[in-house]
Amino acid sequence: MAILVTGGAGYIGSHTCVELLEKEEELVVVDNFSNSKPEVLEKIKEITHKNFKFYEADLLDKEKIEKIFKENQINEVIHFAGLKAVGESVQKPIEYYHNNVTGTLILLEVMKKYKCKKIVFSSSATVYGAPKTVPIKEDFPLSTTNPYGSTKLMIEQILKDVYVADNEFSIILLRYFNPIGAHESGKLGEDPNGIPNNLMPYIARVAKGQYSELKVFGNDYNTIDGTGVRDYIHVVDLSLGHVKAIEKVRKDKGVEVYNLGTGKGVSVLELVKTFEKVNNVKVNYKIVGRRPGDIDICYADPTKAENELGWKATRTIEDMCRDTWKFINQ
Repeated sequence: MAILVTGGAGYIGSHTCVELLEKEEELVVVDNFSNSKPEVLEKIKEITHKNFKFYEADLLDKEKIEKIFKENQINEVIHFAGLKAVGESVQKPIEYYHNNVTGTLILLEVMKKYKCKKIVFSSSATVYGAPKTVPIKEDFPLSTTNPYGSTKLMIEQILKDVYVADNEFSIILLRYFNPIGAHESGKLGEDPNGIPNNLMPYIARVAKGQYSELKVFGNDYNTIDGTGVRDYIHVVDLSLGHVKAIEKVRKDKGVEVYNLGTGKGVSVLELVKTFEKVNNVKVNYKIVGRRPGDIDICYADPTKAENELGWKATRTIEDMCRDTWKFINQ
């Protein structure tokens, strides 16, 4: 009985594979390497000293996904695979809807055929749109400000409808806030192909001299220093949330939603200054205009995940900065 991890060579997927293997879980990993690298799979094995089955495949390729289910006894799915850049989604909405929504529909069709009815879905805090208040609870109104967020919200709705049609399903929707950091070994971290879309790998590359400066998008938000405030969560804490979610889908049927965040907001400039201080480096930055689709403040109320999953983020913003710098200097 194995867990299928889609997008398992990606940033969050790879760290989650490590934590699952450490718990002696059997894994089958699928990835198309559109925003990940094959060597990540070897790093997972180096860290854990454990092996797993891997398929290079795209979720849009139904035949290949069928082959995976045919050749393995898949009991649960953790679904990470998807395009994930907010700014890019505004530029390429058709690609985002096709890849994220159609890919998930194909996955669900195959799961249904092979009677696999347990899934943990990688959702996002973007489904809360521009929240009227913070911290954000799971029962807040849902809306989106960009196509990336809209794909996550659509998939959440699809999964809820799947459960209405078949009460044998066990579904957990994990709404992540902003994952950053790296594995403490320094072997795994966020290493996007091309120019990073996310803040932390960009900060690290500027500090390392790969880019001349960081563009800070907007300093006129209604926040402590005018820059956007987000709930940054260590990727290992986030991964441990998936371990707890798998334990729960094995026990309970139904659909549950959990925020995975720290419950604390940190501004872009606070993150930059912490990175400089912890690692004793300089990060040059320039204030530029706001990005379309960005909001002022976003941080979680993670109480439900603590009460029902027994999960809590424990790593600090300093840990996140230190681990990122260790990773980029490997």
